[in-house]
Amino acid sequence: MDLIRNSTLVLSEKQIRALVGPEAALAAVRDGFRKLAHGEATLPGVIGFEVGSERGEVHVKAAYLHDSPYYSVKIASGFYANTSHGMPAGNGLVAVFDAQTGETRALLLDNGYLTELRTGAAGGLVADLLARHDSQRVAMIGCGSQARYQLESLRLVRDIREVMVYGRCERRAREYATEMTNRFGITVRIAGSVREAIQGADIVVTTTPAREPIVQADWITPGMHVTAMGSDGPGKQELDTGVLAKADRIVVDRRDQCLHYGEMQHASAIGLLPERIHAEVGELAAGLKPGRLSAEEITVADLTGVGVQDAAIANLVLARAMQTQSDRSEHRAD
Repeated sequence: MDLIRNSTLVLSEKQIRALVGPEAALAAVRDGFRKLAHGEATLPGVIGFEVGSERGEVHVKAAYLHDSPYYSVKIASGFYANTSHGMPAGNGLVAVFDAQTGETRALLLDNGYLTELRTGAAGGLVADLLARHDSQRVAMIGCGSQARYQLESLRLVRDIREVMVYGRCERRAREYATEMTNRFGITVRIAGSVREAIQGADIVVTTTPAREPIVQADWITPGMHVTAMGSDGPGKQELDTGVLAKADRIVVDRRDQCLHYGEMQHASAIGLLPERIHAEVGELAAGLKPGRLSAEEITVADLTGVGVQDAAIANLVLARAMQTQSDRSEHRAD
């Protein structure tokens, strides 16, 4: 852990990974959403834009949780052509500031790790709130890094025993299947199509940057839960609008954000009104509204990524880093 002027803590990705993992992230993200639902967070709008010929995506998200000594600003990018060159698609950093003075308290040079972690945590959270308790089979659409974080978080809330994964690149799908099988000791099989992956699933997770629907309404059956987390910008779409129309409950991470960036941005094309949104994730997490009410319901979570997730996890990282420094100081004193 390094310090620069004004006692700003600078943490590398390696240091951050040692401080926080999926289980802690899930608890932090749950708490952040609860605070948002109770009006205990300040959440500005998202800044998003595309860069260069490869249409790299840049997202700037920020938030202040009112009981925290800090506020955070996160810059994250997605350059999806990177994977063909053996480079990670995601990158970024989080800047943490003193809520009393505005001074820079930390620079979290996480290379996108915290964004991946908190996105996976949100997937785990909505599955905990909406998926049937006996859910065991997952359809994972996409086989990149986020597909890994989603599965890891799902396993924290449900007894996942089987995964059917579909990816456009068969080699990468096989790598995913081998890695997840070895890591978790569960059955991971490769599907030849999205439809094949979804057939018989309890939970469907879409983790792609698609701009045309890849999941059709006819494939969604009673009792399924669907988490769509790839649509986080104008024009993106993973679910056919018929999936939204078919859902008994639609839950979003943030209403206004999902109406502009999420799957719900396409709902007006079929006359699906914003009033069809049952709740925000925070309202369910805080117990202000109910989640799934029957085993037969079809539930859909439209996730675009909210700044309170980033603030909550940044606060956790900084608190643990400061505690580690304090422990080391006491050890040296002894």
